[in-house]
Amino acid sequence: MLKQERALITRQQIVNGAAEMFDRVGYERASLAEIVELSGITKGALYFHFKSKDDLAGVVIEEQHAISMKAVEAISSSGAPALEQLVMLCYEMSREIIEDSIVRAGIRLTLEMSAVGGPREPYVDWIASCEHVAAAAVAEGDVVDTVVPAELGRFIVGAFTGVQMVSNVLTGREDLYERIDQMLTLVLPGIMPPRRRHKIDRIRAARWTPPAEG
Repeated sequence: MLKQERALITRQQIVNGAAEMFDRVGYERASLAEIVELSGITKGALYFHFKSKDDLAGVVIEEQHAISMKAVEAISSSGAPALEQLVMLCYEMSREIIEDSIVRAGIRLTLEMSAVGGPREPYVDWIASCEHVAAAAVAEGDVVDTVVPAELGRFIVGAFTGVQMVSNVLTGREDLYERIDQMLTLVLPGIMPPRRRHKIDRIRAARWTPPAEG
């Protein structure tokens, strides 16, 4: 194995271990010593790749954001009706949160660090993406034209964030899919024109399947 390739593997090993620790206990309670132990590497290897815990947290947030934006781009180019894309985004983000510790850690870190001037870009970009899809849904006639896309985009992101946080507190996110379905059941009738509401069940059932790796 080439030295550069081995270094990249070690770096990702550290990021994965840090994500797991941040997901478990948050930024303040996570220690570099615990991250070293969980990652199965030496302290020297950690400091070779990262200057500090803050530096490491920033990389976890960046990786989470990249994962989420990759899904947004794929769903946006899926060819599905825009309102179905909005539903797909909610369920795909839910799946990522449930299955990927980097996504869970990145979201937790972004929320925790927002109190001290942490990064806003993940939420700004997510809102902008939802706004773009909402505008397309209005243009396609599945959302009433009195809805302001920027407001709907911000609302969907805010509602999703609250739903997943409460689901985590009460059930460890075991009921997250169910709660997202309830959220959509409440929201969709209020934004769809009466002539399109016969499609609500189909729209609620819209899902995007990530391509198989390898």
